[in-house]
Amino acid sequence: MALVAGPGRAGGTSDLELHTMKHVAYIKTLDTRSDELQYWLTEHLRLNGVYWGLTALHLLGHPDALPRQDTIDFVLSCQRDNGGFGAAPGHDAHMLYTVSAVQILVTIDAVDELDQRDRGGKQKVGSFIASLQDRETGVFKGDEWGETDTRFLYGALNALSLLGLLDLVDVPKAVTYIQSCENFDGGYGISPGAESHAGQVFTCIGALSIAGRLDLVNKDRLGAWLSERQVEKGGFNGRPEKLPDACYAWWVGTSLAMIDRLHWIDRNKLAAFILQCQDPEAGGFADRPGNMVDVYHTHFSLAGLSLLGVVDGLQEVDPV
Repeated sequence: MALVAGPGRAGGTSDLELHTMKHVAYIKTLDTRSDELQYWLTEHLRLNGVYWGLTALHLLGHPDALPRQDTIDFVLSCQRDNGGFGAAPGHDAHMLYTVSAVQILVTIDAVDELDQRDRGGKQKVGSFIASLQDRETGVFKGDEWGETDTRFLYGALNALSLLGLLDLVDVPKAVTYIQSCENFDGGYGISPGAESHAGQVFTCIGALSIAGRLDLVNKDRLGAWLSERQVEKGGFNGRPEKLPDACYAWWVGTSLAMIDRLHWIDRNKLAAFILQCQDPEAGGFADRPGNMVDVYHTHFSLAGLSLLGVVDGLQEVDPV
């Protein structure tokens, strides 16, 4: 079973195949490697990794490839007493892992498990997220120790919108903070005055989209900066003069999609670059051709291809 780029739709990529079952098998075997050092060195990404793998499987059309009950059990084992979630059992609660937990539970229709297992329901999760907002500036901390970042702001609005709890936070204040992160080149940084970065652009534009305030974006100026991230090989970089990376097909591509400027880049060249990053034998995608594959780049490569719409067989992804 393979996904093949449609003839004439992806130019030079028409003879390149996404071997679906190999990618599915790669993702399914990731959790069987607990005897490997790499497994334990990446424990701080465990819950994120479940989200990346689960979403990739959904995009591939295999939503049941991971056992649902085991997935729910693991996610809930990562929840802390304050309602937030850590990267793995016993880890401190953090915004990034809490967002992944919410996304996983929503994806597999298991939010009600928070009530059924006496976890305080979605309200307790929402209260943890809301507690991390600085009510004066509108920005969000990642955890109780105070680091702030536009990633955490986007994650908060993303998770709360999925839970139907956006009213727990000051959305207009968050929007004002995002505006303060805009730079002269049209991009956005991690904080006011910080360098424009494609990943942070995604978080800011995604948050503004959830807040219904894309009217505040200079779409042509931002679109120009984003489209300039495409390099000669077809892939995107995250900042000027950096190497292309398959994950930026998502960060850059989805930002362009949200501001209706995706047609400003060469979709066929981008798809060709992404497909060259896959391991056709063992499955999975890497950051660039010839490198080691991982679940993070597998997820974002598939999401990028879905967004581009030039490869048949992938489920449609929501850019926000």
